[in-house]
Amino acid sequence: MKHYIKYMVSLRCKMVVKEALAKLGLHYILLELGTLELMEPLTEIQRKQLQQSLSEAGLELMDDKKAVLIEKIKNVIIEMVHYSDEMPKVNYSEYISDKLQLDYTHLSKIFSEVKGITIEHFIIAHKIERVKELLLYDELNLTQISYMMNYSSVAHLSKQFKKVTGLTPSFFKNLKNTKRISLENV
Repeated sequence: MKHYIKYMVSLRCKMVVKEALAKLGLHYILLELGTLELMEPLTEIQRKQLQQSLSEAGLELMDDKKAVLIEKIKNVIIEMVHYSDEMPKVNYSEYISDKLQLDYTHLSKIFSEVKGITIEHFIIAHKIERVKELLLYDELNLTQISYMMNYSSVAHLSKQFKKVTGLTPSFFKNLKNTKRISLENV
């Protein structure tokens, strides 16, 4: 049986879910960002215990179909931007639509309606957070980062970075105590 977990956006979140399942003696078939498939159905008591355990870690079991869909969209984007070595070369709308096997217009409408932001702006926010991370690692130069993040040019990356952060990538890189936004808050 499939269940969806809100705010499950990192490997650390997966570890928290694994611990919660182990404590309840539950076995899973699949555990991915935002998705949990159990071998056995949950009793009402197990569901409440799991919900309580996840809640203590800032996670949430979801029931609402729109909320589940929004989380699926967010997880596809987070996985694409933060956990892939390279951004897909196809349009993001096509990529998301293919991954979720749903019409992008439908996905976009629901996402904007519920989140108050377009999918495109959500992707941009996450791309900029990823660029910040890559700049702080100091392993790649801006040209390599722009290529990796599928920007058409360094100038395009720099312009979008400045628009979102108010800083140039170079200035950001030179800041000493730069704080990144956690994925849950992007």
